Amino acid sequence: MNKIQSTINYQPSTTNQVVNMHNLNHFFGEGKLKKQILFDINLTLNSGEVIILKGPSGSGKTTLLTLMGGLRSAQSGSLRVFGEELVGAKKNKLVQTRKNIGYIFQSHNLLASLTARQNVQMSLELHHGIKATEIEQRAIALLEAVGLSDHINYHPHSLSGGQKQRVAIARALASHPKMVLADEPTAALDSKSGRDVVELMQQLAREQGCTILIVTHDNRILDVADRIVELEDGKITLDTKQ
Repeated sequence: MNKIQSTINYQPSTTNQVVNMHNLNHFFGEGKLKKQILFDINLTLNSGEVIILKGPSGSGKTTLLTLMGGLRSAQSGSLRVFGEELVGAKKNKLVQTRKNIGYIFQSHNLLASLTARQNVQMSLELHHGIKATEIEQRAIALLEAVGLSDHINYHPHSLSGGQKQRVAIARALASHPKMVLADEPTAALDSKSGRDVVELMQQLAREQGCTILIVTHDNRILDVADRIVELEDGKITLDTKQ
């Protein structure tokens, strides 16, 4: 029995589906330069799951993450996120989808001119109907929750790599998203900091009841996942429950 046949054995529930992909394909370039990146992806993410997406460089992991996150337009097949079809979706629908998702990236993407609190507040200010005092209180509470109570008013240049990633986690979770997408969140961190960051992400997101997808090459954190999904050459070769 080959690898694909023997390892794709996880059958997701049809209830509480956050993401549902069916025969999803994706291409880069046009004409003679057109190259297929993803091939017939069938994948479901359920509410409250922690999923690790792994695979070699160039296998399509980040492309898949950006598609389900509404950061790139889906082209072919079906991609439903929060019940909404994103293949062929207009820009406004992608924007609405992104409002329900928290993003954490390897490079933190913090604004250097803002303090940790202000960086977290920024994500809340995108949502209407939240009072300024509540925004500030929620930002402070989240930074305290990620262990940065003494660094609330520090700028990114005064924080370590692990501390910056904690700010990024607080920012991603500030608006109580339905899903958190993390792209190589431990790649720039040492072993202990990386472990702390992933466990913190898992704990806080589960307290909020959201789905977490972590794209990683870091085999040291595989045990935090409920499921492992592996991509190779743009195809799913592993989808198994831990």
